[in-house]
Amino acid sequence: MSERATTSVRESLGTRFWNGPAARIVVIAVLALVVAAALILVTGTASHASVPEAVAPTPPVDPVVPNGTGGLSININGPDGTPSSAIVTLVGITLLSVAPALLLMMTSFTKIFVVLAMARNALALPSIPPNQVLAGLALFLSLFIMAPVITDINTHALQPYLNGHIDFTQSIDLATKPLRTFMLAHTREEDLALMTRAAGLANPKDPSSVSLPTLIPAFMISELRAAFIIGFVIFVPFLVIDLVVSAALMSMGMMMLPPVMISLPFKILLFVLVDGWGLIITTLISSYRGS
Repeated sequence: MSERATTSVRESLGTRFWNGPAARIVVIAVLALVVAAALILVTGTASHASVPEAVAPTPPVDPVVPNGTGGLSININGPDGTPSSAIVTLVGITLLSVAPALLLMMTSFTKIFVVLAMARNALALPSIPPNQVLAGLALFLSLFIMAPVITDINTHALQPYLNGHIDFTQSIDLATKPLRTFMLAHTREEDLALMTRAAGLANPKDPSSVSLPTLIPAFMISELRAAFIIGFVIFVPFLVIDLVVSAALMSMGMMMLPPVMISLPFKILLFVLVDGWGLIITTLISSYRGS
């Protein structure tokens, strides 16, 4: 091929390249590089121009001597006067944590549970009914007996506090009054005097002026005394049955036979015939009537 023909072919290929899509792609890439370089230059200049000037440091301030009038105050109520939900939740958790102690010390639960347990032992059935059944029965009987006190606390102390009509301190004072009245109605003066002397306090002017740390143990002692009296009355008829069965076995020469095995069916039969559970529960409820 001649030199002229070769030159003509090269010119034809170059014309096709620059007029084809490849040329357009190259041009677009070059323009994109130019625009990116321009943006980098502008951003670098702006960031360099936005550097703040150095500010002189502020001289330290001399300490101020406190004047003794400051203090810390905590407001547990919300903006509308009602207690906040966080405070209500905290109080509820606290009450749940101390609820077993309050149930044992300030209600009729202790007396009822002791009487039911003594009735079970009088029948010579140490595990029937189980402790869970006796505790559940004592709990609901306590709620039944304490219903007026609980209603009074809810009406005059809890609801006004939740509605923002009284503060927390007033709510505690109003809630204590019904419990104090209930415990004083079932506490002997001898037990109050015993706890007052044990604490080394002066004799109160009247029972209503006794403090709660003195009233609560006196109330528990009185409840235990009343429970043991009721338990003694329950034990007497079953003791008679044991004596009769033991004497009958001795007269027949059956000294090796345990009297409990023979007397247990008669005890259960007597307890069912006289409606023992009904009598015990009626006696317990009647002992708190009118308080």
